[in-house]
Amino acid sequence: MTLLRDDDLARAFDHASHAYDRLTALNPGYRTDLLRSARRLRLPRDGAGLHLLDLGCGTGASTRALLRAAPRARITAVDASSGMLRRALAKPWPAHVRFLHLTAEEAAAGEEPYDAVFAAYLFRNVTDPDGVLGTVRSLLRPGGRLAVHEYSLSGSPAHRAVWTAVCRGVIIPAGTLSGDRALYRHLWRSVLDFDTAPAFSARLTDAGFTGVRAAPVAGWQTGIVHTFLARNGSAAAAGDAR
Repeated sequence: MTLLRDDDLARAFDHASHAYDRLTALNPGYRTDLLRSARRLRLPRDGAGLHLLDLGCGTGASTRALLRAAPRARITAVDASSGMLRRALAKPWPAHVRFLHLTAEEAAAGEEPYDAVFAAYLFRNVTDPDGVLGTVRSLLRPGGRLAVHEYSLSGSPAHRAVWTAVCRGVIIPAGTLSGDRALYRHLWRSVLDFDTAPAFSARLTDAGFTGVRAAPVAGWQTGIVHTFLARNGSAAAAGDAR
């Protein structure tokens, strides 16, 4: 099948936004894993004095995780889907969290450098992941931190088989009931076609990030979802005690 891209994918997420939170709630550990990934940024002092970017925030589940991990940080959350953003904005947020309707590529315009970027379920959905990684590097201050929470298979045939079985048995049927079969078939195929965890780690290194490492999530998604952690240059470049 042809994967959804750019405007077609944004429209599919617009349509799916009404049921998205209910469907993700069926995934055991979905929000817990997002929080674990956000905490792996290891932001000091609950984020006091820091400006964070949630890149591809969807309905705000990743934003909530970032807020819990760094409750004193200023957070800017962006997404290309207006429908998903409407769902996010309908939820209660403190004044230091704001949402913007922007693509990942557009997020670079007119912002001060961020201290950290969190990107959940984003990179396998973009047409040019290397270009977006370049954008992320331009957005991060020297020494700034990146956490990517992504469906990225280990490379094991067993994990690939588990993913296909779950999609065919649960995810695609549930998406069909909500009227969003095309989006959830895209989810299935996009994971199979995306980088394995070692390949995405190498992509981060090739993009100029340092200290790259991949950490698996727990539960049934072990070997299917990973947290990728990296720096924009060395930690000493801007002083790690900030």
